[in-house]
Amino acid sequence: MVFGFRPMANDTRYSRRLASGAGRLTAIVMAVALAVAPLAARAQDSSKKKGPRLLRDTEIEQLLRDYTRPILRAAGLGKQNIQVSIINDPSFNAFVADGRRIFVNYGALMQSRTPNQLIGVLAHETGHLAGGHLSKLRQQLAQAQTQMIVAMLLGVGAMVAGGGRNNGASNAGMAAISAPQEMIRRNLLSYQRQQEENADRAGVRFLTATRQSAKGMYETFRRFSDESLFSSRGADPYLQSHPMPADRVRALEALAKTSPYWEKKDDPALQFRHDMMRAKTSGFMERPETVYRRYPLSDTGMPARYARAISTYLHGDPRSAQAQIDALIHAAPSNPYFWELKGQALVEGGKPGQAIAPLRKAVQLSHHAPLIEMLLGQALVTSDNRSRMAEAITILKAALMREKEAPLGYDQLAIAYGRQGNYANADLAAAQAAYLRGDKKTARALAARAKTRFAVGTPGWVRADDIVTTKNLPGEKR
Repeated sequence: MVFGFRPMANDTRYSRRLASGAGRLTAIVMAVALAVAPLAARAQDSSKKKGPRLLRDTEIEQLLRDYTRPILRAAGLGKQNIQVSIINDPSFNAFVADGRRIFVNYGALMQSRTPNQLIGVLAHETGHLAGGHLSKLRQQLAQAQTQMIVAMLLGVGAMVAGGGRNNGASNAGMAAISAPQEMIRRNLLSYQRQQEENADRAGVRFLTATRQSAKGMYETFRRFSDESLFSSRGADPYLQSHPMPADRVRALEALAKTSPYWEKKDDPALQFRHDMMRAKTSGFMERPETVYRRYPLSDTGMPARYARAISTYLHGDPRSAQAQIDALIHAAPSNPYFWELKGQALVEGGKPGQAIAPLRKAVQLSHHAPLIEMLLGQALVTSDNRSRMAEAITILKAALMREKEAPLGYDQLAIAYGRQGNYANADLAAAQAAYLRGDKKTARALAARAKTRFAVGTPGWVRADDIVTTKNLPGEKR
């Protein structure tokens, strides 16, 4: 699937569920440690690996950077190069997983009606990062594992000591195992609830420091509180991984309303960019009938036209799609993403030669955005003109210097080198693409073949050797 959104390799690791009682506790807590909120991600490639599929899009990623930059500065994380990654999942969710990246489902983009609502969610997740909650929770997990092992040994010891005489000692042993397990589980869940409350408070503090309202954050949590009210009715509050919804929302409302910016509205220009982002997401990710219900023909606004043009190019008449895209360009000729869309539609419509000019324009207007440069490189590579390979290689290498985790760029680089007859670099580029996708077998095989084509000790040979000899590729267990 392509978005201006482009699917990328997953780099998030998932815990394995274990069979024992201690293992079940480990699995529960590791899920908390790796995803502060539950994740229901689609498989990236069910034939090869599990994990969420990442979506890439220059326009949307730039908007998310603009949303998070002031928040990260307020949190003292402005120099940490923290990225926001989009997960291919329609549910509303965001989480932190590795201390350097915030993951947000595209469903959260779609369901946040205002910038402030999405910014509030990002502020909350920044609160987890600033508080070091992942590392602290892992410490709690290590302590819980030790406690669990001790409890199990004591329980087993009691059962062995009473072996053969009666069931009393055996029952006592089972109790010695199960009671501590329950206490440890409650303590861990209590610890996580405290982390969530701390992240709420930190998020409000960051929003106030950047002169933004916390109302959107409150509105989002209130909505989920209303939706979960029935399911949480009668639940044991000590068995919840998050604060009970009503209590959490009341505390958040009281705190958020103390801000002098409570009633501050989003800037209209930012709201427009947000509306365009939601329209683009709908066009690429939703079925045509859903897009047209959400953006009917009677809606002549730019976001609606954007969504319908994308949906038409994906599912409808290519000529109609090009006409709609051309109308968007006519209305806003300095918008690089309309030119990108025109080029992408032409590339995927089997007309890469015609895509080159609009993609050059998109690269220029976007100030050489690397993902758009890679699409231009693809158009050059797949055109019938072999003389364009040198230019494609130059463009792709420059893009990959700034965007190192993009398999698409290495795929096209491999093709370009292959068409030049440079098979050593073709193998190396293909190995790097496989490496980024976590396909260890293919990556090592291609890198091993590349080594035989390079002179020993040259930069290409060294890069190939790194892939052959590395212990863990993306997606492998450590």
